[in-house]
Amino acid sequence: MTPLAAAANENLAQISNYLVYSSMAVYTLAFFAHIAEWTFGSRSKVARTAAALTPAKGAAAPAVQVRGKGGATAVLDKPKIVTRSAAGTRDVPDGPGAAGGTEQGDLYGRIAVSLTALAFLVEAGGVVTRAMSVQRAPWGNMYEFSITFSTVAVGAYLVLLALKKNVRWLGLILVTTVLLDLGIAVTWLYTDSDQLVPALHSYWLWIHVSTAIFCGAVFYLGAAGTVLYLFRDSYESKLAGGGKPGRFATSVLERMPSAASLDKFSYRVNAAVFPLWTFTIIAGAIWAGDAWGRYWGWDPKEVWSFVTWVAYACYLHARATAGWKGRKAAYLALFAFACWIWNYYGVNILLSGKHSYAGV
Repeated sequence: MTPLAAAANENLAQISNYLVYSSMAVYTLAFFAHIAEWTFGSRSKVARTAAALTPAKGAAAPAVQVRGKGGATAVLDKPKIVTRSAAGTRDVPDGPGAAGGTEQGDLYGRIAVSLTALAFLVEAGGVVTRAMSVQRAPWGNMYEFSITFSTVAVGAYLVLLALKKNVRWLGLILVTTVLLDLGIAVTWLYTDSDQLVPALHSYWLWIHVSTAIFCGAVFYLGAAGTVLYLFRDSYESKLAGGGKPGRFATSVLERMPSAASLDKFSYRVNAAVFPLWTFTIIAGAIWAGDAWGRYWGWDPKEVWSFVTWVAYACYLHARATAGWKGRKAAYLALFAFACWIWNYYGVNILLSGKHSYAGV
């Protein structure tokens, strides 16, 4: 490489770093906008109750008989605000969302989504310039994997929003964890731009690692939905049993989708990406055969990729088994995602194997 080309690559690497740090700044603004959305949404409970008491335009007001001194008078009675349709059932409507159904909360929510989209574009620019600086796929070490992972996770979230899916409730959790991921990446995982060992210069790098990143990002969305499902399910069960959740739990969880909706969301995204995770393992085996002369060698990364596959397969099977639906299946889904996280951080940092070619 000529000195001029080396200098150009170094400049691109610096631009990449600048873009990643800039995306963190924008994600921070999005974080505060999401906080404002939830805050103003919690103040709108009175407005939501009043709206429930007000008949829609053109609709007849529900009249009930109220006993008075001079006889019966038809007036509007206070309707029951349904959180659970009936004790012992799970036919529960979704909550109004983080904004609480108010214009001010919704405004902050739309600002948060706009800032998240802007941060996504800036971070994606950082990933692209990193690839240009190393002239290969930008997934050669944990730093590059991490910034790409968070970019894909946010991209998947924005695609779901663009498809009119009810997932804005995921925004605060997503932005918070993305900031954590990027903070770890730039603080502890950063590695200067460098080339891979010759054995790994293959088109399988684009195929195998890109699918692994995409699967992990979607698995993360499913895990986030599963965690929220467990909280909302406990909230609904407490209400059904006549209990009274705390003020904070009520303010937040009453605006979340129902437990059934969260459970369905998590199951669908995990089921949709599971075949691609299967392909990821197969593609990795084929690449290993080309690079190292064997398809399977019980390398720690290979073993834990397979363990993750088994865990998600058990989860999907459990969903089809009556005795393992609900919370039991949710715990299994979280265990499967924990295996994926361990396969990324634990195996790469604490265990040694052929996948340790790039350090971190």
